[in-house]
Amino acid sequence: MKRRTVVLGVIPAVALSGIALGASKAEQQAEVRKAAQDALNALYKAQPSARAAVESAAGYAAFSNFGMKILFAGSGKGEGIAVNNKTKATAYMKMVELQAGLGIGAKKFQLVWVFDNAKALNDFINSGWTLGGQATAAAKAGDTGSAYQGALAVGPGVWLYQITDKGLAVELTAKGTKYYKDDELN
Repeated sequence: MKRRTVVLGVIPAVALSGIALGASKAEQQAEVRKAAQDALNALYKAQPSARAAVESAAGYAAFSNFGMKILFAGSGKGEGIAVNNKTKATAYMKMVELQAGLGIGAKKFQLVWVFDNAKALNDFINSGWTLGGQATAAAKAGDTGSAYQGALAVGPGVWLYQITDKGLAVELTAKGTKYYKDDELN
C-alpha cells in the first residue's frame, strides 16, 4: 500500500514537470531549451525592446515555471537555461519555491533574467540565487533608458521579466525561491 501511495504521488509530479518518463538526457535537454525559447518568444511579443536588452547583455536565463497554492501553503517548480552570450555556454537550471499565506489556485509563468555583467551571470549559475519573502524589486530602469522597460531590478546588474498569460507582470513577489544547476542535465 505504501509503495502504491509513493508511485501515485510521483506520477503527478512528473506530469507537471513536462518531461516524459524514460526520456533520454538529450531529449530532456531539448524540452528545457524549447521551454526557454518559448519564454523568450513570449517576452519579445509582450515587450519587443527586450530582445536588444537580452542580446546585448553578458547573458540571460529563461525559465518556465508552474506554481500551485492550496489554502495555507504553496509551492512551485521550474526549469530553464542560463546562457553566456559571449561564449554561448549553456547551463541547465532548476527552480523551486515554497510559500505560506492564504490562497488557492495554480499559475504557469515564465521568467527571463538579464545579466549586465559576467560576474552576475556566473554567480547565478554557480552559486544559485535564493529569494526570500522580504525580497522586493523596483520596476524602475533608472539611467538605462528604455532597454529594460517592463523589467524589475533585482540586484546590481540583474534584471528580471516575468511573463504570465496576461503579458508582462507589473510586480514580482518572491517567496522562498531557489535557483540552482540541474546536475542531471549538465
